[in-house]
Formats: sequence, C-alpha cells, structure tokens
Amino acid sequence: MINEFLFVYGSLLDADNEFVTYLNNNSILIGSGSFKGRLYDIGEYPGAIIDSENGYPITGTIYKLNNTETFTLLDDYEGFGPDQDQPNLFIRELLPVETSDGIRNCWVYLFNLSVEGLTEITSSDYKSYIKQK
Repeated sequence: MINEFLFVYGSLLDADNEFVTYLNNNSILIGSGSFKGRLYDIGEYPGAIIDSENGYPITGTIYKLNNTETFTLLDDYEGFGPDQDQPNLFIRELLPVETSDGIRNCWVYLFNLSVEGLTEITSSDYKSYIKQK
C-alpha cells in the first residue's frame, strides 16, 4: 500500500486555494512538521529542495489522505507525472519529516528545476515570507 501522508509547505497552505479546500475535504490534518532543505521563491509559489547537510528546517503541515486517488489531482496541480511538461516542475518523493512525535515518512513535492537566480526564503516558512513580501 502506498504511504498516505502528505507534507505541504507552500501554496497548499493558502486557505483561498481551491486545492486546499479539496485537500481539507479529502484528508485529515495531522499537524506540523519540517524537513531539512532550502526554500525558494519561484513567483506565485515556493519550491523546496533537499539539503540535509547545509539546509534548514522547512516548516509545513502534514495531512493523512483519505484515499490515494487524491495524489492524481495533486500531481496534476504540482506539474508532476508523465503527462506533464518534461522535465517535471516538481517531483514527489517520500521523505522523513520531523514532527513533535518523531519522524513520519511523508510525500513531499520538491522543486525539480534549477534554482539559479531564484530568491532563497531563508526563514524556511513560506506563510510568514508571503505576509512580509
């Protein structure tokens, strides 16, 4: 069985996003977490990459999806999959995410293109960054 936990750190934290409404109706909010990486401002949304050595904790929210079909819609939203532009804008990887209860393996959409020239969000918190922007 596929892991049904999803970690979100960017536009899927915005209550006005229609996909957030879908996510809230098709999953259970588990709580907050983080993974070590780097976060970049891509324009209308952020992109995270893994950097376990020199990165910082990227904060976000963990959901438990009610069904794995939700990934079909989310993959399309994130530009991930064989039917999307190649190379994919994001890739979905299973990562260990730190929580207050320990490590939980979660799916995370990671930016899959070059970060050269992008502004790094060193606060690692997209919601706070967007409020200050």
